[in-house]
Amino acid sequence: MNARTRTLIAAALVLGVASGQAAAHGAPAPAGTAAAASSACPGRTIATPPDAAALARAIAGLGPEHGDATAALVRVSGTCGSWRGSSGVADIRTGRKALEQGRFRAGSVTKTFTAAVVLQLAAEGGVDLDRPVQEYLPGLLSPAFRPVTVRQLLNYTSGIRPSDGPGDTFADAYAHRFGLDDPRALIANAVAKGPEFDPGTRQHYLNIDYTVLGVLIEKVTGTSYERAVTSRILKPLGLRDTSLPARTQIRVPGPHNRGYQEVPTAGGGTRLVDVTEWGSSREWAAGDLISTTADLERFTLALFGGRVVPAAQLEEMFTVPGVTDFVTGAAADQTAGLKRFALPGGMVAWGMVAWGMVAWGKTGGRYGYNTVIGGTRDLSRTLAHSVNSTDAKGREMNPVALGIVMAAFAG
Repeated sequence: MNARTRTLIAAALVLGVASGQAAAHGAPAPAGTAAAASSACPGRTIATPPDAAALARAIAGLGPEHGDATAALVRVSGTCGSWRGSSGVADIRTGRKALEQGRFRAGSVTKTFTAAVVLQLAAEGGVDLDRPVQEYLPGLLSPAFRPVTVRQLLNYTSGIRPSDGPGDTFADAYAHRFGLDDPRALIANAVAKGPEFDPGTRQHYLNIDYTVLGVLIEKVTGTSYERAVTSRILKPLGLRDTSLPARTQIRVPGPHNRGYQEVPTAGGGTRLVDVTEWGSSREWAAGDLISTTADLERFTLALFGGRVVPAAQLEEMFTVPGVTDFVTGAAADQTAGLKRFALPGGMVAWGMVAWGMVAWGKTGGRYGYNTVIGGTRDLSRTLAHSVNSTDAKGREMNPVALGIVMAAFAG
């Protein structure tokens, strides 16, 4: 693959992780298992089994000396076969082997669950996607805002600005990691700034839209956001290792691989800071989910298979609004809870049309953890992965995550 192709892919797959070259430094070798259904699957978007060798190479050599990731957990599935594997360490102090069934912070993958609940409510008649949220939550938005529909919140075209955070650096975020943030206070802070653009005219991917949707879910269901997601999605699908932490919860429950952030030292080097313990109240309905690759794979298969959201409402997740991105000016690529991406050269991941192939997905980034779910709509190929990136909130694509996506969707 040439450098230009790699650059195009990295630009298309913005996972919020750091760039760099992958290198093995004596860390545990990846463990993987494959079960190919057949040598070919005619008529499918991806018609070949997963490339087990490429997937194993993508996660080889992870650990504290790797430079980009300390661990990775991968599950690839579909009608043409499956592969699962893990690599790296669960804890850099002990060097324990990474736990393939370990739990992790799934970040913005939470939004897919939030969107699914809202779409369920729409199917039941409890929510009208074309009705202004001001009618459901009077007083939440100021008179400066024109009517903002529920659909515009789902696809990030509301025009609500982001709320102020603790700061722009990792040090600022780390100092606030145990802080408690109230959703309505975050919304009030954002609303006080006035609208960023007229609703429905641009797309700006921000957490604030899903914070509002979390409040909407509580209003319509008469219960907490956490209970609504648990009763409507987690329990029916048997996602026993998936949870939404309480506002004061800072630990990842159950077995898990610890997350680390690389920070500079005074001497010009770097060190890894343990970021496993971290509060989630700020992210809430936009990013506080804790899960496993097995549970996220099960969720993805059920969602795309129409067993979570009814068919009519599910189309919202595969419909991109015909507007431009507020930041880049490019065509919008976010939907209700999912996103579309393209890989050049006839390969595809996460949803943009390229040479007739389409796939859809969602990424998530919390310090120490990067997550991906998604696949082709015909389920010929799906991917769920967690990468313990050492710069999980960076602007560039992490090379380990890039390698996994490239290997998973080769075909």
